[in-house]
Amino acid sequence: MQQQMQEQLRKQQQQQQQKPQGPPTSLKFAQKAHDFGQIKQQTTNEKVFKFTNTGDNPLIIQSAKGSCGCTVPQYPKEPIAPGEEGEIKVVYKPGKQKGRQSKTVTIQANTNPPQTILNITANVEEVES
Repeated sequence: MQQQMQEQLRKQQQQQQQKPQGPPTSLKFAQKAHDFGQIKQQTTNEKVFKFTNTGDNPLIIQSAKGSCGCTVPQYPKEPIAPGEEGEIKVVYKPGKQKGRQSKTVTIQANTNPPQTILNITANVEEVES
């Protein structure tokens, strides 16, 4: 019984987190995917994804999360006015990863649908120590 209550509470919390703030708007990215190509282990790789608020209401980005700790996004915390542009900077540090890598950044905002996914890929070369 207690386990069911905990599961129900967890689901409610997830739904609240996914509910966008503010009236709905829309956004358009110049590009949603980037291939870093051939990179080496233990490097820092950055990509800036530019977007435009194409809706009629301010764009509020609630969160931007990488699919792992190696992929860290930085996003604007202030609302983006209709017609204005913004950017999300993604830093990918492959560490000891090697071979073909594919990572995502999930953006939660007051858009429909509420989630937008950006993709980055790279072919990570092993560095001999």
